[in-house]
Amino acid sequence: SQDPRQTICMAREEFIQKMTETVGWGTEEEFGELFDKVDVARDGFVDWDKLISFVLLSLYEREERTKATVVPQWKDLEFLPGKHKDTIQKVVYLKNSSRYLTISKEGLLGIWGENLKLQESLPITSDATKLKHLWVTSLVSLENVNKIAVAFTSKEICFYDLLSKEEFPCQYKLQGLRGTPICMDYWHNPLDPKESILSFGDITGKVQAIVFTAAMISLFERPANACDDEEATMTIDWAELLSGCHKCCHILQHTLHRGDWVRQVTYNASLDAFISSTTSSTNTVVLAWREKSKKLLKMTSFNIAQGIHAFDYHSRLNLIATAGIDNKVCLWNPYVLSKPVGVLWGHSASVIAVQFFAERKQLFSFSRDKILRLWDIQHQLSIQRIACSFPKSQDFRCLFQFDETHGRLFISFNNQLALLAMKNEASKRVKSHAKGVTCVLYNSLLKQ
Repeated sequence: SQDPRQTICMAREEFIQKMTETVGWGTEEEFGELFDKVDVARDGFVDWDKLISFVLLSLYEREERTKATVVPQWKDLEFLPGKHKDTIQKVVYLKNSSRYLTISKEGLLGIWGENLKLQESLPITSDATKLKHLWVTSLVSLENVNKIAVAFTSKEICFYDLLSKEEFPCQYKLQGLRGTPICMDYWHNPLDPKESILSFGDITGKVQAIVFTAAMISLFERPANACDDEEATMTIDWAELLSGCHKCCHILQHTLHRGDWVRQVTYNASLDAFISSTTSSTNTVVLAWREKSKKLLKMTSFNIAQGIHAFDYHSRLNLIATAGIDNKVCLWNPYVLSKPVGVLWGHSASVIAVQFFAERKQLFSFSRDKILRLWDIQHQLSIQRIACSFPKSQDFRCLFQFDETHGRLFISFNNQLALLAMKNEASKRVKSHAKGVTCVLYNSLLKQ
């Protein structure tokens, strides 16, 4: 228009004709559809403002949708009311019964429904006098056999049955370990339920694993002189297992961490290796590969300056992420020992936990100053930063667990359990009403 104050309006036919001429591609039907979308009020004409508003709105909605698929949106951090008096050591999700288990240092087991309401909490051993001088260090779920294993500072690992009518009775008690087990991991073969591995690390730097070959029948063999009572606890001595007199399992072990506490251990089937870590700067992460015979281990190790607090492995990306005490998150290829393939900078305090968001190929990291970051691994960029509103305290124990199937992130602060839940992405649509629409009227005179 020659006069800037004058607005040009176009009717449908003119709009279609002018657009086809000016743009030079696209069919008349498509421009007709575009006109109908822009002319929401059905005035029979469009102007520049209407067209631009429509374009901006659709671009904005598209960006919001893309952002939602890349960066998760979270509900507010909420503290779950529990009964733990001491540090929470582990959170485990039981797929078979859709429940969560939490266990704290003093031996209290919390059982939570899928809706995260506390159903009950009970002491893990009936012998209350023992628990006064005993700490629970770790808990794992033996999913394929419906049991849980709990490690104690008394150098014992106890196996409890989840299917019993009673409160979880202790089925096996493994005694006589040389060092106190402080971290555990359990793997079972999804294709062959008989095959499973319980690995654990202790305070002397030993990594040990029990390889079960008949897990569905029995984890350990019953001694000939054992009583017939099914509910009675069977005691097994570690020396017996080492000597190989139990035919249904055998032991693998290595001592490459010599004298350093093994902070984390896991067995990965795609590597067929045990990964373990310490806070020491020599042999920080050790990979123990199983040889052809499956009875021997071949060791390779990473030396990471100042050591690490934790690690996680992503089998599809073939990357180990390490939570560095020197504020860095490093990404390693398990076969390249010399240097990391990526370094993620951004934390201003030592990183205490890392976990992959496997489906989206992203990585969570949590640091000592209670900052949570989410990283895009491909571009090695921080795409989200959340400051967690935890109580002011320098000295705290933290546990970090992401339950990917439910989009729930658990962070414990000493004896309190906090939850960050992902919002459902469907809520990105533009809404005109806060509640459900119950009635619509049309005014033909005003065309509204």
